[in-house]
Amino acid sequence: MSLKKINTVLAAAFILFILWFGAEFILSPETTAPGFGLPSWPSGDGDGFLIIKGIRDVVLALVLGILLVTGHRRALGWALLVEALAAYGDMTTVLAHHGSVATALGVHCLTATLMVVNGLLIMRETRKVAAAPATPAPQPA
Repeated sequence: MSLKKINTVLAAAFILFILWFGAEFILSPETTAPGFGLPSWPSGDGDGFLIIKGIRDVVLALVLGILLVTGHRRALGWALLVEALAAYGDMTTVLAHHGSVATALGVHCLTATLMVVNGLLIMRETRKVAAAPATPAPQPA
């Protein structure tokens, strides 16, 4: 299997995972929230903050999806690298608030690291295309 196909499958899996996770936070934040890794959750109107997290995830997935579908592979690689910061931020938040270390590392850190690997592989795949000089158009005689 070619590097491009592997990268495409990995990117598509991230997109679907992030969309699913975001949709879960939007549709049923109270049942999805415990899996995030924090020890306690907001009460009362606190679900609104969880829905915001879901909307963030859906938007992140849509950005990746648009770049994948439109064939902007180098931009997809960059976006994966940058969006991994959100998952690293989630990991840091869980650890800073005395949440589950297993979830912080096993979910958030692992996801972020795999996104970085996928982004770097896509950057490697597209390196030759980005470095190739543009061929000048033939000049009329």
